[in-house]
Amino acid sequence: MASWCFALAAQAEESEWPKGHYPLPEVGNMVGETYRVNAEYEDTLIDIARDHNVGYEEIIRANPEVSIWVPGEDTEVVIPGRHILPDAERKGIVINLAELRLYYYPEPAEGETARVETYPIGVGRDGYNTPLGMTETTMRLKDPAWYPPESMREEAAAQGEPPPSVVPPGPDNPLGEYAILLDIPGYLIHGTNQPDGIGMRASRGCIRMFPEDIESIFGRVPEGTPVNIIDAPIKLGFDNQGVPHLQAFAALGEQENGMNTLLGMLSALNQQQANEQVVDFERFSQTLERSNGDIVPLI
Repeated sequence: MASWCFALAAQAEESEWPKGHYPLPEVGNMVGETYRVNAEYEDTLIDIARDHNVGYEEIIRANPEVSIWVPGEDTEVVIPGRHILPDAERKGIVINLAELRLYYYPEPAEGETARVETYPIGVGRDGYNTPLGMTETTMRLKDPAWYPPESMREEAAAQGEPPPSVVPPGPDNPLGEYAILLDIPGYLIHGTNQPDGIGMRASRGCIRMFPEDIESIFGRVPEGTPVNIIDAPIKLGFDNQGVPHLQAFAALGEQENGMNTLLGMLSALNQQQANEQVVDFERFSQTLERSNGDIVPLI
């Protein structure tokens, strides 16, 4: 009876965590679950995505047959809420450009459960790629002013629409209400006044978050927090039973250093074979070929 009550208490505690917050797994590297909800009459697919901690491309990939703007009342919508943690040190902030997701590993207080928080993001579009590598947070700004970069001012001037030299805080400010500066000149993690673009490659290189998400982490990310910006288009995951899963966002031929990544994964899967788990390598190949972001079990 005591153990049964403890299990119920643990489930209740976890169910009270905000969406996208998970205890770090003791075994494996996967968190969350894929689930389904029914659309209400006034919902758009983008509304549903935002309500469930999902970005634009994620919700579209998971529901290719559902209308973006008029899903229809009671239409079943898949919420891709399962995640493979990136193959990177679980410290500070890890941003995976390929999956348009940020992972935050807050330093747990004494006696607190170690956790990960994950949020959909917008990143740089073609020609304005978000830079890769290790950096750290510097200054945090509430109600930041926005100074349009020179390149943008020149483009706009050429079109006869020069922007102001500065945009003050307010509804027209593309940085939103919160900004966290990175130790890379000109790059920030910030909110947005166009939340429909979260989960897309649409910025000029900065990392955008839903207004409520950047507000959530703003006061909890101290200056000097490490930020690791990676591009991992394929990820190998293991659940708490040791079952391998594969997730791919881009075909192997489109990946920089893709073959090295693939060889490392095949080596890990061959180790699973040695542990008497029969890996389905045909499904592995099919998942790479589809590259649609689905998390696919390989057993």
